[in-house]
Parts: sequence; structure tokens; C-alpha cells
Amino acid sequence: MTTQLMLVQALNGLQFGILLFLVAAGLTLVFGVMDVINLAHGVQYMLGAYLGASLAAATGSFWLGLLLALPATLACGLALEFLIFRHLYDRDHLAQVLATFGVILTLNEAVTLLWGSAPLQVATPALLEGGITLMPGLQYPLYRLAILAAGLATAGLLWLLVEHTRAGALVRAGASNRPMLAALGIDTSRLFLLVFGIGAMLAGFAGMMAAPILSVEPGMGDTVLILAFVVIVIGGIGSVRGAFLAALLVGLVETLGRSLLPELLRLVLAPSPARQAGASIGSMLVYIAMALILAVRPRGLFPARAG
Repeated sequence: MTTQLMLVQALNGLQFGILLFLVAAGLTLVFGVMDVINLAHGVQYMLGAYLGASLAAATGSFWLGLLLALPATLACGLALEFLIFRHLYDRDHLAQVLATFGVILTLNEAVTLLWGSAPLQVATPALLEGGITLMPGLQYPLYRLAILAAGLATAGLLWLLVEHTRAGALVRAGASNRPMLAALGIDTSRLFLLVFGIGAMLAGFAGMMAAPILSVEPGMGDTVLILAFVVIVIGGIGSVRGAFLAALLVGLVETLGRSLLPELLRLVLAPSPARQAGASIGSMLVYIAMALILAVRPRGLFPARAG
């Protein structure tokens, strides 16, 4: 494996990690503040991709479609919270899992009815077509770098919101001690609505940004959801900082593991067995890393402050 290929895979891992963070940030806030296991969070990622693709096609502009899809995904998230999730806050986790799994099935079928089962393709915006030269003989797609930059900017804005605003202080307090927050007279229903809406919009934004590089299809959020749960477990439930660092770690392990392991195994195995074994082990690396981290830090790398 050449240095150029290593650099490309590392950048792909960081870009994938940023998309995971956008999904996992909302999920960790919902889980940490509201204590709700939301299996339907990946569906909001899918809805963002579909709404972005449809609005971009209707307006003829990727940027206008992106701008319009943000409030649309926010509205979908608020509607889900009002119609379904607020009735689950006082239920046990089993009821939450069953209800949100039902939401997944319902919305996947709704998407298939509205848009069909064939994948949708979203063109890369003209402004971000082509690539940028990283070193002689190596160009990297400009749009992927834009995803990286947009994700970092979003992470910075989210950090400012959580750490330096009154709403953020309430979110952190809710993640640390929700009963005390309610005892102090804070309207937790409004807080939960705010958290859920922001989480839905972040997931939808990730789906919109991923649409030009991935096929937009029913069920596309399922794999992302599994990795997002891995991210919040590694980073620490309720911790945005932990979600950010864990997402980058998971993105790098997932991408580099799948590309490096077959090459490394070729040193001791024939090419065909090395490719098969590398693919199998590479798909497990993230979960092995999670198990090792939890063995040392059971609450994750940066758990939300309690008490």
C-alpha cells in the first residue's frame, strides 16, 4: 500500500467519521438527556437524504435544496417527537425499542411508496466538482473535503451551543440529573422537543451531505445507526465531545481497517484467502475496539459529568 493510498483512506476515514458525528451527536443528546433509545434516528438520516435530493431536483439547485431541506427535516423530527416520542418518555427501554423499530418499518415503507425502491442519484454541485492536489500525482475530491469542513464547522457551532448558552447548560444539566432539572421548575417537555429537533436536523444534514457520494435508497440509515450507537458508547453517553472524538476514531478504524488488513494478510496468506479474511476481520475491528475501550473505561472515553 502506497503513501498516497494511505493518505486517501485516512481522509476518507475522517470524512466518514464526520458524517457519523453528525448522526451520533443528536443521538447522544437524545439518549443522554431524554433516556430514550431511539432506533429511528437512522431514518431521520435517510429522510434528510431524500428530502435534499427531491428539493434539489425541484429547484434545480443543490444549495437551495440543502437550505430548504434543513427546516423540512427539523419539522419531521418535531412531528415525530410530538406524535410518538413524548409518549415513550415514561416507558421502559423495551417499549421504546419496539416503538422506534415500528417507526423504522413504517417510514421505510413510506419512503418506498413515495420515491420508489430504486436508488436516487444526486449530482455533486458544480462549485465543488473536481479535486484538489494534495501531493504530486494525488488529487482528492473537493466535495469530500467540503463535507469534512462543513462537519467541523457544525461541530464547532454545536460545541458553542452546548457549552456557552443557557439552552446548552440546560441540556448538560438534563444529561447529568434530569429529575433535579424538573424539580427546579424547568419545562422539560420544551427542552426535550428542542433536543429532539436539533438531533433530527443534524441527522438530516448528514444525509443531505452524503447524498452526492452515496446512493439514496430505503434503509440507508440502518448501517449508520449501528455505528452511531458504537460512537456514543465509546465516547460516553451524553457527551458531545466524546461523540466527536469517538466518531473520528470509528471512521478511521472502519476505513483503514477494511483497506489495510487484506494487504497486511497477504504477507502470510495467498491473495484470495487474505482478501476474504481481511474483509471479515475488517468488519469486526470497530466492535473489537469498542470492547477493548469499554474494558478499560466502562462509561466511555468522555462520559457526561454526573451529579
